[in-house]
Amino acid sequence: MSAEGAVETALRALRHRDLSAAELERRLAGRGFAEDERVAALATLRRTGLVDDRRFAESRAAALADRGAGDALIRHDLEEAGVDSELVSDAVGLLDLEPERARRIVERRGPDARTARYLASKGFSEETVLAVVAPGANGELG
Repeated sequence: MSAEGAVETALRALRHRDLSAAELERRLAGRGFAEDERVAALATLRRTGLVDDRRFAESRAAALADRGAGDALIRHDLEEAGVDSELVSDAVGLLDLEPERARRIVERRGPDARTARYLASKGFSEETVLAVVAPGANGELG
């Protein structure tokens, strides 16, 4: 095996979707590449702009938000992908505010307990769920 082989393997993985550096590192390790080969391959991919954790975090956060995810789910997903916590915060900060995203879902689904459970399951905070589903009920769901 070699660093060039690691780059080729990483490029094949990147053909399907953008990946974080940590995800690529795990894939290369799983394929049996030595640490020095993985480090060299990732350095090459970063230098050429093919691996960029900021870009990955921003695009992944936007995609998840478009699919109805709340901030907690987005943060968890990015952290699982090995993205630095500062980049995670920056990426979430670029999104529409969580209550705005939740309101759009409530407009489609209706303001009931079922929608509240749905929002909670999608990683919206309890505060957001109560604010958008039961704003006139003193924060109580019936």
